[in-house]
Amino acid sequence: MSIKANWSYPTAIRFGAGRISEIADACKVAGINKPLLVTDRGLANMAITTKTLDLLEAAGLGRAMFSEVDPNPNEKNAAAGVKAYRDGGHDGVVAFGGGSGLDLGKLVAFLAGQTRPLWDFEDIGDWWTRADASAIAPIVAVPTTAGTGSEVGRASIITNSETAEKKIIFHPKFLPTVVICDPQLTVGMPKMITAGTGLDAFAHCVEAYCSPHYHPMSQGIALEGMRLVKEYLPRAYADGTDIEARAHMMSAATMGATAFQKGLGAIHALSHPIGAMYHTHHGTTNAICMPAVLQFNRPAITDLMGHAANYLGIAGGFDGFCDYVDTLNDSLGIPRKLSGLGVENPDIDRIVAGALLDPSTGGNPVEMTRENTTKLLLEIV
Repeated sequence: MSIKANWSYPTAIRFGAGRISEIADACKVAGINKPLLVTDRGLANMAITTKTLDLLEAAGLGRAMFSEVDPNPNEKNAAAGVKAYRDGGHDGVVAFGGGSGLDLGKLVAFLAGQTRPLWDFEDIGDWWTRADASAIAPIVAVPTTAGTGSEVGRASIITNSETAEKKIIFHPKFLPTVVICDPQLTVGMPKMITAGTGLDAFAHCVEAYCSPHYHPMSQGIALEGMRLVKEYLPRAYADGTDIEARAHMMSAATMGATAFQKGLGAIHALSHPIGAMYHTHHGTTNAICMPAVLQFNRPAITDLMGHAANYLGIAGGFDGFCDYVDTLNDSLGIPRKLSGLGVENPDIDRIVAGALLDPSTGGNPVEMTRENTTKLLLEIV
């Protein structure tokens, strides 16, 4: 099955196998003549990255790359990226990779023209209005995983390396001008990353769907995103070359990030401080948190998840959905506890404090307190 389409929501998206060949034209549409390709260290020397740089060079757009990006990108990576951007005289960014490369690429495009320090733009109140919007460089985003959906996000998750806290930096112009979703770029993902990123997309959809905020468009997108993960993540995991499954998972990732405009919740509120402190894989951490968070939110979401279970063809309502999540996690090799990710004797008080400060708490259907969040965390350590 060949899936190819052009979408204008939530931004211009060129979707389909082989469409990385359009990278130079995407830059032209975005008004970029001298792009800096930002990616992570792991992707820097891979064939998909080399091919993309070849395409840019052949079109006369230069061959510049910055890849000093950590798995949980931080302010030091951002400063180095901005220096590379300015020193190279670039006029836009190709953000290339999984969540880390995409988030840092977007941040470099944002920060390069600003005069205020990074943390002045944290997602608190209207702090985003401090930015000079006219100085934000254009972005072309190219995801190489199917999980974070950062290619259609209006924020970046950046770790403060001094405090080991994940911070959200937000601005509407973080949204890339053009996105290329080419499922062929995800074919080489290892099983573990396929599982973790796929379950990240699932967590985005589940939490957006459960959020009490009013956003019926996101509600519908989240529900269909869950269905795509249910149908196609096991296939992508079993056979990494299944291009149809890879394509639908890439859609699910984009849908999850579009849907969570409605809100996230306790899964992400916990996952953010855990990842910042113990450097765990974000999507895998989300997957470990999900079963306990579903039970935590049970009083507020029983009927809602019953409707979702019916749509997904899962028998048993809320309990059936929870059983499905447990079975899915097990089938994808996800540990039941954080200890399975090497998190031993975690600092419970510090994680709970971080979770309660995380912006995701506001979208959880059950109010999070120090007492109930501590009890929740103890379920997964």
